[in-house]
Amino acid sequence: MEIDRLGIHDSVAAVFPPERLREFLASETHGGIDVAVIGDDGLGGVDGVVTLEHRDAFRDLEWIHSIQAGIDRFPLEALDERGVVLTNSTGIHGRSIGETVAGYLLAFARRLHDHVAAGERREWNRPEWDEAFTLSGTTACIVGTGTLGRGVADVVGSLGVRTVGVRRSPDSLPEFEEMYATETLHEAIAGPEFVVATVPLTADTEGLFDRAAFEAMAPEARFVNVARGGVVDEPALVAALESGSIAGAALDVFETEPLPESSPLWGFEEVIVTPHCGAYTRDYYRDVGEIVADNVVRIERDGEFRNRVV
Repeated sequence: MEIDRLGIHDSVAAVFPPERLREFLASETHGGIDVAVIGDDGLGGVDGVVTLEHRDAFRDLEWIHSIQAGIDRFPLEALDERGVVLTNSTGIHGRSIGETVAGYLLAFARRLHDHVAAGERREWNRPEWDEAFTLSGTTACIVGTGTLGRGVADVVGSLGVRTVGVRRSPDSLPEFEEMYATETLHEAIAGPEFVVATVPLTADTEGLFDRAAFEAMAPEARFVNVARGGVVDEPALVAALESGSIAGAALDVFETEPLPESSPLWGFEEVIVTPHCGAYTRDYYRDVGEIVADNVVRIERDGEFRNRVV
């Protein structure tokens, strides 16, 4: 494979300025790669593309790099059949997602979302004596123990939160104090104050958090989703919130994005909504750029891609 010219698709502008990544990759420090910012009409002049979104025309390229870890938007079988290499940005989001989840947990514990809402109304409202608590001594069950899950465990664990993991096998990992296999999910989520979804969206995880899962959680549990919207049965989540089956939720991802104005999720006082930005950081383009630059070197040497998916 030869990559004579690399394109940065303008869809990445939803996350960072594409020019920043172009300058990063074109610098002599990172190999002086021949790279250009392109739109859908500029694909004819490049061999590979760095992108947020997928386009059918990408199937004619040699290489696609996703700036996100999730690759559910890409037609994997079709790319494989066409011999197109797909790589992703797994491994760069652990800390940022971990801090985002810690922020959610701190907001619930210290009632920060209530204070922000009251401040917008210019109201001086203190919480009831038994509303606020500290995170030390609470438990978070983190469903998915890849980069995101380990990042969450590392950050919230430093705040005194006991971390329990759920993965395909119950084999232990150093970031978790206890581990459950996926088939015992309901047992794992039955007691913790926080349940955090960090799994990729696959055929096995689609709708994983359904009515039975929310019914298995404790009434005081808060559910956090920083995975993909599709891992949650959204009507079941709404029903659980309405019935008081769970105490609240913090959601960064949704079945439909942007979240429609008509969604009932906007109306709950104990639901924190963020616009799929949990991994955002001013260093995002640098983190992506390091992987892309590394792979350009690898292509020239032996073709062994880092973070290859297809």
